[in-house]
Amino acid sequence: MTGITARVHELDLYRQYFDLVAAGRKSVEVRVKYPHLADLAAGDVIRFRIKGTAETVDVRVTRVNEYPTFEALLDGEGPENVNPTAPRAQQLANIRSIYGPEKEALGALALSITRVMAGQRPPSG
Repeated sequence: MTGITARVHELDLYRQYFDLVAAGRKSVEVRVKYPHLADLAAGDVIRFRIKGTAETVDVRVTRVNEYPTFEALLDGEGPENVNPTAPRAQQLANIRSIYGPEKEALGALALSITRVMAGQRPPSG
């Protein structure tokens, strides 16, 4: 169908995860199920930015899965897709250091992503 423009969401990302996304090595992004992310859907574009910099990388969302906990998310998605450079236990500790128990209680989102390469201009919007 033509004439449909994907939405672009801007989200901050820590340098270590940004570099994995930019290199195409990270295929699943973990987020808390905040209300402002409830409308994320396959086909949307996320522009990740390292906070306080002009560095960005664009990805297309290919799938959104919801999980009750970060542990369930890692089991369901495979830790190698979330961070191929760290073992599962370390990833779980890292995620929980970013998001406390009150955030995890909101639920977890697994965003399957694929990098938008140069020449594949994401939609503006």
